[in-house]
Amino acid sequence: MSFQAYLDTIEDKTGHTPRELLAIAEAKGITADSKAGDVVTWLADDYGLGRGHSMALWHVIKNGPQISSKHVGTTGTHRDASDTLWLDGKATRPTPA
Repeated sequence: MSFQAYLDTIEDKTGHTPRELLAIAEAKGITADSKAGDVVTWLADDYGLGRGHSMALWHVIKNGPQISSKHVGTTGTHRDASDTLWLDGKATRPTPA
């Protein structure tokens, strides 16, 4: 599953875009300095998300939308179209040129 696909699934399961979840995390006091376990517990308790999805959002909380370009342009399972994740929801994501 691509990194973006994890975020899209999180949106499907929570009803919140990744950017909205970042705001919720901040309101809960979860920052880049928090522990990953705090994110895992919050998302499991409030939304029933598992560890994999929680860790994907944790990466965004900690590092922002930039990801490694390792899988960009590949045909593997974890391929992403871009090294920048779209955080504003699937419905508003621009289509690739």
